[in-house]
Amino acid sequence: METVEVAGLRIRYRRAGQGPPLVLLHGAYEDSRIWRGQLEDLQADFTVFAWDAPGCGGSDDPPPDFTGKDLGDALAGFLREAVPGRPHVLGMSMGSGIALEFYRAHPSVPASLLLVSAYAGWAGSLPPEEVERRYAQVLAELDQPAEQFIPVWLPTLFTEHADPAAVQETSAIMADFHPGGMRALLNANAHADYRDVLPTIAVPTLLLYGTDDVRSPQSVAREMNRRIPGSTLVMIPDVGHMAAVEAPAAFNAEVRRFLHGLSAR
Repeated sequence: METVEVAGLRIRYRRAGQGPPLVLLHGAYEDSRIWRGQLEDLQADFTVFAWDAPGCGGSDDPPPDFTGKDLGDALAGFLREAVPGRPHVLGMSMGSGIALEFYRAHPSVPASLLLVSAYAGWAGSLPPEEVERRYAQVLAELDQPAEQFIPVWLPTLFTEHADPAAVQETSAIMADFHPGGMRALLNANAHADYRDVLPTIAVPTLLLYGTDDVRSPQSVAREMNRRIPGSTLVMIPDVGHMAAVEAPAAFNAEVRRFLHGLSAR
């Protein structure tokens, strides 16, 4: 792994391949290891960068008063320090919110956005009572041992057809979460609402979801597609929230199809 410093925070990341830059932003309770299937495959076509977000993996924990804007600015600083040119930015779940926060303040930087299992922030896509339920759930989990709550998450992330080895690998990555880092990210992200950002997006945008995602369901996907001008919505059949892990071949094929289509324009 490589390291850069951004606003006093050490950010660790993985890099593989050669070609146009593609930046991968993981979800909550995860780190860059979740992208193993993409780093191994997509490096044939792209220079793939997968960061550990502040508070995750090998990166430093942000301060408790870290905001969503701080998180978007941290991504912008990471891109300046580590990634050449105009990157394609791909965010999954929480990572999609970081991508939208980043785009709000830095719209000229990305060449495209790829939003996977995405929300317009929890508050922008979910009923208020569901936002508060999720917030309270994660807040309570941060004081619990990982083996107590991760088994509760897994059925909401994968379908029953998922490869048990992939589920187990994800479980092990999630178990390495930083309690302090996750608390800061939760406070920065949990009540975010990016509905005002969506109609301003002026770069090519792919929305990629599993048809069986119970966390960001098809209704959320269709609303994101409706609000982002010219966006492309692709649904991967019979796959849950962790589409990149549960169906890496189909996922990588859709990413390639979208990005190669841009270069052919």
